[in-house]
Amino acid sequence: MPLVEHLRELRNRLAKAVVAIVVVMIAAAFYSEQLMQFLAEPVPKCEDLANSDGGNCAIVSFNTLTSPFTTTIKVSLMAGLIVSSPVWLYQLWAFVAPGLHKHEKKYTYYFVAAAVPLFVGGAYLSYVILPVSIKVLLSLTPGGSANILSLDEVLDFTIRMVLVFGLAFELPLLLIMLNLVGIVSGRRMAGWWRGVVMGVFVFGAVATPTTDPVGMIALSGPIVVLYFVAVAFSLLNDKRRARRESAGPADDEASELDLTPESIEPVEPVAALPEQATKDRVNGYDDVT
Repeated sequence: MPLVEHLRELRNRLAKAVVAIVVVMIAAAFYSEQLMQFLAEPVPKCEDLANSDGGNCAIVSFNTLTSPFTTTIKVSLMAGLIVSSPVWLYQLWAFVAPGLHKHEKKYTYYFVAAAVPLFVGGAYLSYVILPVSIKVLLSLTPGGSANILSLDEVLDFTIRMVLVFGLAFELPLLLIMLNLVGIVSGRRMAGWWRGVVMGVFVFGAVATPTTDPVGMIALSGPIVVLYFVAVAFSLLNDKRRARRESAGPADDEASELDLTPESIEPVEPVAALPEQATKDRVNGYDDVT
């Protein structure tokens, strides 16, 4: 397919993905209030200012005139991206798949099949940890003070927690993909375990929006477990790759060419022109001419 056809196909794929996102976004706008209540549910709410003293609860409200509109757009867009993800992911796959080999397509299927449950598991864990983390943060409120939170900030906080946990759960899967393409071996990954464990806990302390140890441990603990699962998988995959390489190339792979000569023999020099039999000229030309 020429370049112009590729660009035309890319335009059509992007148009279909955008249409799917916009359609779901418009439908989600009618349920934006329910979505806001769901995302703000982890925050313990006070009935009025009289009961908001200290850090037991908080009052969630809009602080600016445009906050209801911007929050509705933000929540609807997030719902559109998530709900329409099968459509735009398929469009992305349909554009890339014709250029992949058979084994590369197989790895892509495995990656998608594992990435979705990992992200959903991380997002669900963050939603479970959110009430505990928010209570820890609210407990730091001194007596005589009230917590009046902006709903926009609460939603940003919740979405950020969900995204951090969901994407962090993809890190071990990334290591597995690097091993499958032959960049990192399982033995090397196993030798990194001390630094990885320390780095994961540092990442958990920095990446989580909360400053409490509950969120850090809840994020770092499962990632460490998944890392060792990735190491075990990579070690088994290295053994399988060694057995496959000893058996020869696959049907869709080219064998390596051995360009090393069996023996090196001297080559006799050859004259650029044959020697003249005589120096006499015929009609002014020598015999070579």
